[in-house]
Amino acid sequence: MTTEQPSTATIATSNALAARELEWAQNSPELLSEHAVINSGIVRTRFPPEPNGYLHVGHAKSMNMNFRLAFEKLGVPEENRRTIFRYDDTNPDAESAEYIDSLRRDLEWLGWVPERTTYSSDNFQTLYELAVKLIHKGLAYVCDMTKAEMEAQRDLAKRRNSALAVGKDPDVEAPIPSSDVLPGRNRDTPVERNLKLFEEMKLGLHDEGSLTLRLKMDFESANPNMYDLVAYRIKYTPHPHAGKGWCIYPNYDFTHGICDSLERIDYSICTLEFETRREPYYWILWALNMFRPKVYEMSRLNLEYTVLSKRRLLKLVDAHHVRGWSDPRMPTISGLRRRGYTKEIINTFCNDVGATRAMNVVQMDKLFQVARQTLADTTRRAMVALDPIKIIICNFAELAANAGEGGMRFDVQNSPTDASLGSHTVTLTETIYIDSEDFRLDEDPNFYRLTPGKPVGIKYHGGNLVCNEVIKDGMKVKELKCHLDISEGRPKPKAHITWVPSDGILCEVRIYNHLFTEPEPSDRWEEELNPKSEIVYPNAIVDPSVLSLVDKKDVDKWKSNQALQFERLGYFVVDVDTSFDSTTKEGKLVFNRTVSLKEDKAVKKVSDIEAEQKRKREEQQRSAAAARDILMTIEPEDLFKLAPEYEGKYSKFDDTGLPTHFADGTELTKSAKKKLEKERAKHAKKFTKTNK
Repeated sequence: MTTEQPSTATIATSNALAARELEWAQNSPELLSEHAVINSGIVRTRFPPEPNGYLHVGHAKSMNMNFRLAFEKLGVPEENRRTIFRYDDTNPDAESAEYIDSLRRDLEWLGWVPERTTYSSDNFQTLYELAVKLIHKGLAYVCDMTKAEMEAQRDLAKRRNSALAVGKDPDVEAPIPSSDVLPGRNRDTPVERNLKLFEEMKLGLHDEGSLTLRLKMDFESANPNMYDLVAYRIKYTPHPHAGKGWCIYPNYDFTHGICDSLERIDYSICTLEFETRREPYYWILWALNMFRPKVYEMSRLNLEYTVLSKRRLLKLVDAHHVRGWSDPRMPTISGLRRRGYTKEIINTFCNDVGATRAMNVVQMDKLFQVARQTLADTTRRAMVALDPIKIIICNFAELAANAGEGGMRFDVQNSPTDASLGSHTVTLTETIYIDSEDFRLDEDPNFYRLTPGKPVGIKYHGGNLVCNEVIKDGMKVKELKCHLDISEGRPKPKAHITWVPSDGILCEVRIYNHLFTEPEPSDRWEEELNPKSEIVYPNAIVDPSVLSLVDKKDVDKWKSNQALQFERLGYFVVDVDTSFDSTTKEGKLVFNRTVSLKEDKAVKKVSDIEAEQKRKREEQQRSAAAARDILMTIEPEDLFKLAPEYEGKYSKFDDTGLPTHFADGTELTKSAKKKLEKERAKHAKKFTKTNK
């Protein structure tokens, strides 16, 4: 095969998943025919996570796209849809058996059924043989350049291409000091020598980091990803799946396109930050004359008040900011499940978000609303006191004696809207518990619950609870002596409060709020962690009607555990820390709040003008966030050429990428250039932090 590079011109297409195409991406009639025969009408996608952490809600969006939405966009009949679940396991330093197991379990729990499960590492021998094939063709070579030397080589190539882009002589603007630097001292090593060295790398005869196998691509490309990518590196680390058989490992760019082709993938779907990787993706398949799947990039999921970077998630875990990967505040599938989000909630949310190429930030309340709508129809009610105050009903004996056949037992419908979910009973006792939030010592005209001078209704009984005496322990209210007023002329209360009988079950209740104080965490994200993201009530009491639902034997971290609606407080789920035995009533019972019954903010009426102003502000904030995301993918030297805010503004640039002329040909003043240099320096600082 000739090493002459095909054109990178974009090719028009009307495909529903169309994106920028290259001539390299074009399959020959023979390859197309072979693929059609093998797939026989099947359309295949793949979901290929790397097992270097737990799956998060962004992966849930990807699964929804690869297992369902992509086929709907393409109009593929159900019977012709296939999706492969592939472990992209080429980096043994970051991968583990724990992560491998968690990925499988999360995918199964979400309800997705792959055609089959594969591992990139199962293709290690094939990948090695294909690398040897590229060496034979003169398209790969063994390189002994250090990381620093490669970075210098890359920087020089960039500067030379920047000069070419503005019509300048690269030999003047960025001269090559030596062919050892560019194209590199190893690029023209004879094939036989490369084969020998690569075999020695495979046999473990060289130190880790001393040699790599690089692809002989194109240092004159406008895309830096074409600057002779590293295809193989030496790592003396056992592989969690493949074992100890290999000490050289292929990198992502070399592996994933080849695996796509070997697995007969039709659509290779990834996120937009990989858009510039399509050149090496297709170059490798072109060089090997293998079938080229179509590549489509969609916007990644950006969700308010959280981070989805695996690097940041790992730091949250390692720095003990959270309880682990499955902490209910984490955006991982395990964390969401532990918090009480079911697969129906997560899949519905991902379906509502959809998949497009438009960058945006999704409001967290969208997820909350899906949770409320789903749980409202499926959870049963119970009463709880988070911070309980003991109440003695002084006239209880008299009331009980006159209560009649039903006594102080009340039938409560499990769901206020669905009688088919059945009912349970609650029993009013002489001693009950109310939440401390439902009592105040001081009178307040805007407080409608219990005070010494104001009665309140109690749910299901209907009488008015009247406070007669307050017993305090220091400054804390310890006990209230009350009576129930059931007289016909009693005042109508403005509120009814919940209560727990004397035989209520002790429990711990964890209230979860946003993990971050900022909707869009910045580079200083660790300083923006919310100190009130988890509020623990260790001495809460829940009514005993839940006894049969909360036994430890029914709790499993890999399934959705029992969900309940605690009246007036929100939706809750039994946590995996539970050790409660419902028979002996011993052990610890723990609940996590999934979501409140409504938004945790004051409700106020706003005018149509105010509502529209708020909508516009939020839209501007989302647009600004999307623009920042795009900006952080642009190298500093390309800032004024590629950033949307500078599009079409300048016509000429110096060899560092700094504008020298406006679009109309007017030359920039020195002060204008100085100002732009400052802008680029600020961008370079942010870019370096973001892409560490």
